[in-house]
Amino acid sequence: MSDRSAPGELAESFQPVVGVAVTLRPLLRADIDIESAFVSGLSPQTRHNRLLGGAITITREYLERLTSVDYSRDMALAAIVMLEKEMLIGVARYVLEKDDRSAEFAIVIADAWQGRGIGRRMLARLAEIARRRGVPSLYGDILSTNRPMLGLVQKLGFRLSRNPDDFTLTRATLAL
Repeated sequence: MSDRSAPGELAESFQPVVGVAVTLRPLLRADIDIESAFVSGLSPQTRHNRLLGGAITITREYLERLTSVDYSRDMALAAIVMLEKEMLIGVARYVLEKDDRSAEFAIVIADAWQGRGIGRRMLARLAEIARRRGVPSLYGDILSTNRPMLGLVQKLGFRLSRNPDDFTLTRATLAL
């Protein structure tokens, strides 16, 4: 699938508290290099929270999977800023389940940009896109110790419950 399949009408720009314009747009295959820099620049704590405590080796194949999105079913939004060059500072995505009844979401914001409203804006936009596309609900598993993320999803109306298979995880669900 080429980048031409990415829905360009989903791009938007906003100015968060930080005063630098942030553009939200679909993540493209062509973003593999800025995705690599983004993932490599995440702190161990942010990687731990995003990967639910797991360690994933960052390979070219892994980066290709992250940037190869089937936009007919799934969505991946990139938060981009222009400093000296284009820089990826966040990614929010959902993957539609095979039964089409729900989609699993994930979000990660670069450490230096956390706490500035970018994650909230991205997750709200992701939910809006899912709703317009007819996705019945979004869900995600969050480490129960990741208080900032649990607070964010609660502010956006997600319902929290224990993951029945893993007591260290809290499941966040949003009916759309």
